[in-house]
Amino acid sequence: MDGGCVNNVILLADSYKVSHYQQYPPGTTLLYSYFESRGGKFPYSCFFGLQYVLKRWLVGPVVTRQAIQEAKEIYSGVYMNDKDFNEDGWNYILEHHGGRLPLRIKAVPEGTILPTRNVLFTVENTDPAVPWLTNFFETVLVQVWYPMSVATNSRIYKQVLHHYLSLTHDNLLTLDYSLHDCGYRGVSSVETAAIGGAANMINFKASDTVAGTCLLRKYYHEKTVGAHSGPFSEHSTVTSWGRHREADAHKHMLDTFKGRTFGCVIDSYDVWNCCEEIIGDQLKELVKENGKQGGCFVVRPDSGDPCTVVLKCL
Repeated sequence: MDGGCVNNVILLADSYKVSHYQQYPPGTTLLYSYFESRGGKFPYSCFFGLQYVLKRWLVGPVVTRQAIQEAKEIYSGVYMNDKDFNEDGWNYILEHHGGRLPLRIKAVPEGTILPTRNVLFTVENTDPAVPWLTNFFETVLVQVWYPMSVATNSRIYKQVLHHYLSLTHDNLLTLDYSLHDCGYRGVSSVETAAIGGAANMINFKASDTVAGTCLLRKYYHEKTVGAHSGPFSEHSTVTSWGRHREADAHKHMLDTFKGRTFGCVIDSYDVWNCCEEIIGDQLKELVKENGKQGGCFVVRPDSGDPCTVVLKCL
């Protein structure tokens, strides 16, 4: 993410924002805006992600002479003229504030669960000469919707898991590890993985998305890790043994990670044969012994309709 316009904060806005400084009533000195969830699928929002956006983009002397010139060149091309870009306004921020943004942003604590239709954070300019600045960064600030959506959805999942664990289990010790994030490979970028992975770590302590931990360590003062994982096989580590040695592949896992929690993917060839014959018969005593030593043998069907496959495996 180095170089180019990606690191230029003046380019972190929808193009139409560029001309808004000309559209406010003459004499305007203060703009005060707020951010809220206006309602939707769930009755509340789990607030998360603003601190990352602020520290990543808006903190410090972020407006430079070079940034202004680059933005002028690009926006002039976008608008097909050089009259609408607010060069004087950005130069004012550079000269009077050393390139720091004269904005005040106040928010509820991150991780807060708040009913919809409540203010989550507010933005206002602190210099009456630049009221247009308040809403200029709406575009990048609204990107907190992604981590908030992930955090809110995963909390709903946690409530569902909590409900059924309470009905079917003698304790809730496994709740925090009952939803494992393997989304690193399924998102649009490393940054998306970091943001979404970190948001999920608010609710769960099981994850393979190490980028989430990296974000929490850099922007949220996490000292260790945000979530945990362990040894889990994949199709290549099973099929490398060959079809007729599939049982050997799983036995090797039991021997190698004895007394630990680990997982085996069981659909490399025939998921039902693996589940019933290999694990449920040939390796049954080894699986039980692993449990006696404090380990947990995790079975990964890994394909098919979960509502059908999981129940049939059980």
